[in-house]
Amino acid sequence: MTGAASQAYGEAWYWDERYRKESGPFDWYQKYPALAPLLRLYVRPHQRLLLVGCGNSVFGENMVQDGYQDVVNIDISSVVIEQMKKKYHDKPQLKYTKMDVRNMSDFESGSFDAVIDKVRPKFTRACSEDARGGEQNPQR
Repeated sequence: MTGAASQAYGEAWYWDERYRKESGPFDWYQKYPALAPLLRLYVRPHQRLLLVGCGNSVFGENMVQDGYQDVVNIDISSVVIEQMKKKYHDKPQLKYTKMDVRNMSDFESGSFDAVIDKVRPKFTRACSEDARGGEQNPQR
């Protein structure tokens, strides 16, 4: 990763361009099967979940296959959100919304029982110039 690329991680245009070029799902760091045993300890299938920075990952799909019923996915890229809405149009358990995690005011406080974010701390450091503007705590 170049310094210029990592500094663009906080920009929607970077991700829109990336998702226009890349095909196929990608999971950062860990895939669902590796994390499922831990998640099952703390998150019940009936609880409402938020997946932050979902990208084109199959993490949410895997959760639904595992019995989870209400998985809300957000990402800064309108391109990937539209791709995922189209791909999973037949899965009402999966919802996709374009949203920047640094401004989650569209969700009322207490909207979710659990928030899953595998990569945000790394990207927050990479995007620290953007984050100085006042990042909201994603406890929605």
